[in-house]
Amino acid sequence: MDALYERPKSLTNRATGYCPGCLHGVATRLIAELIDELDARADTVAVLPVGCGTLGMFHFNTDVVVSPHGRTPAVATGVKRSCPEKLVFSYQGDGDLAAIGLAEIMHAANRGENFTVIFINNGTYGMTGGQMAPTTLVGQKSTTTPEGRDPAGTGYPMMMCEILSQLRAPRYIARFSLDCPANVIQAKKGLRKSFELQRAGKGFTFVELLSNCPTNWGLSPLECLDWMRENSMKAFPLGVFRDRED
Repeated sequence: MDALYERPKSLTNRATGYCPGCLHGVATRLIAELIDELDARADTVAVLPVGCGTLGMFHFNTDVVVSPHGRTPAVATGVKRSCPEKLVFSYQGDGDLAAIGLAEIMHAANRGENFTVIFINNGTYGMTGGQMAPTTLVGQKSTTTPEGRDPAGTGYPMMMCEILSQLRAPRYIARFSLDCPANVIQAKKGLRKSFELQRAGKGFTFVELLSNCPTNWGLSPLECLDWMRENSMKAFPLGVFRDRED
């Protein structure tokens, strides 16, 4: 009988540390599957932030570096420049990348550093208590915006794919969603392309994955998926924003 499912070798053999229904687990598995398919496990370095993404240190069966909060692109730059033959990716949340790490991601992208950024956008600070993040939607409630985000006082959600696409250096920038199997398949294709471009030495690649946070959104996993489709995916349109030809 043919196997229908098996754990990727690039995943450790332990239970997930993510909350039930959290799509971080889907993203982590997609990455591990691709590392296996590219036969790159021995040559991969995952650079992780402070936040929910830090749990990847327990799940990725690859070399892992954990960076200070927001400094993940700087650490990934150092790793890739020191070991250019490695497949290097950062795995960052919206608070880490778009708030404290905004300068880091902008300058890494502007320099065209040859590594891949995987950006998980769930619109909240998931690890530290559900505070408003740079990607929290207008009207969305959080522990620091209990009446809903008001742009008059806190500004509008930051759209990182659109912002980074204004720079000349990035090679590939795209946004996908993890809300359903069809979109997960497309996300995997985008991640594969970003890894392949990096291995070919083509420069900076950035993949945003729309995700959820059942715990801090106060919704069931199924309700979260509906909320994403009615809100997140309308505010953050899916698609490829940069696919620069050399």
